[in-house]
Amino acid sequence: MSGTGGKKFFDDLAGMAGGAVSMMAGLREEAETMVRAQTEAAIQRMGLVRREELDVAIEVARLAREQAEALEVRVAALEARMGPAEPSPALPEGEVSPGAAMDDPPPAEA
Repeated sequence: MSGTGGKKFFDDLAGMAGGAVSMMAGLREEAETMVRAQTEAAIQRMGLVRREELDVAIEVARLAREQAEALEVRVAALEARMGPAEPSPALPEGEVSPGAAMDDPPPAEA
């Protein structure tokens, strides 16, 4: 091989190798994308949640528990100030107590 012919051969060989590497990188990215999509689909079918979603749910539960505990303390303090509760008198049939919610059903007839 002559000097320029050999150089051209190696340039072509390097170009082919670079193209092959580029093609392999593209195939790798495509394979990763397909695996990621299949994994996401499997996770959805199994009803699993992401770690971030679980952490948020745990935090919401912790805050709700703290609020419930604080409300228990407030209710206990109010009950202590009010003294023992007296039983409420029975209401006449068909009447609703003033504290009842509007959505509560009327009392059942006997």
